[in-house]
Amino acid sequence: MTTYHELDPVEAKIAARDVSVFYGDQQALDRVSIDIGTEYVTAFIGPSGCGKSTLLRTFNRMNDTIANARVEGEVRLDGVDIYRSDLDVVQLRARVGMVFQKPNPFPKSIYENVAYGPRIHGLAVNRTELDAIVERSLRRAGLWDEVKDRLSDSGTALSGGQQQRLCIARAIAVDPEVILMDEPCSALDPIATARIEELIGELKGRYAIVIVTHSMQQAARVSQRTAFFHLGRMVEYGKTSDIFTNPREERTKDYITGRYG
Repeated sequence: MTTYHELDPVEAKIAARDVSVFYGDQQALDRVSIDIGTEYVTAFIGPSGCGKSTLLRTFNRMNDTIANARVEGEVRLDGVDIYRSDLDVVQLRARVGMVFQKPNPFPKSIYENVAYGPRIHGLAVNRTELDAIVERSLRRAGLWDEVKDRLSDSGTALSGGQQQRLCIARAIAVDPEVILMDEPCSALDPIATARIEELIGELKGRYAIVIVTHSMQQAARVSQRTAFFHLGRMVEYGKTSDIFTNPREERTKDYITGRYG
């Protein structure tokens, strides 16, 4: 059984205990226990294939979409086991939104990209309420001023960075409690990346945010907590400043200093 990495005496938004993930006969994650709070941004770092994205996908059951995936252990959202057989996965994914590596706006208008979720979840009773949700979401995503005069244009016509902010607006439009970001800047240029990082800072504290990133510099800039993964295990988890300046584990130090990865 792995060590339970407890950070602060805060009530965890997400609590994972001894989570292992298998794809067929291959084990991708080995008994990871971690708490995710709302008060800070948590970054997952580590070499490619180390399990960080796999763990992220356990938080909203995205691994359900992979035929041979099997999850063991426990993941709780506000104390409720999200792998219960009677849990509504659609509602779970409304509460735990996800932004992917490659911007993936729907082939619909900018307005409809954001309005789609609130409409199917019944969050607006009329067009006025829907308009307000769309504007609020686009404002929170830092995109409103750039698109307010062309909401009927296709979301796919936006630049890469704008598309990613549109995807963030789409995620927050259903009023989630957690936002998962799987390398959200890896397909973006430095200017667009800086804008997304600024946006993460603005959203901090309003949502529990977890970001998987291959960039240690990005983790240092945007997060207050960092977990380092290696070969399917979580090696170390703590305050970002401690992980980068005074890691407890030799493997963490080797990765941070560029000896491998």
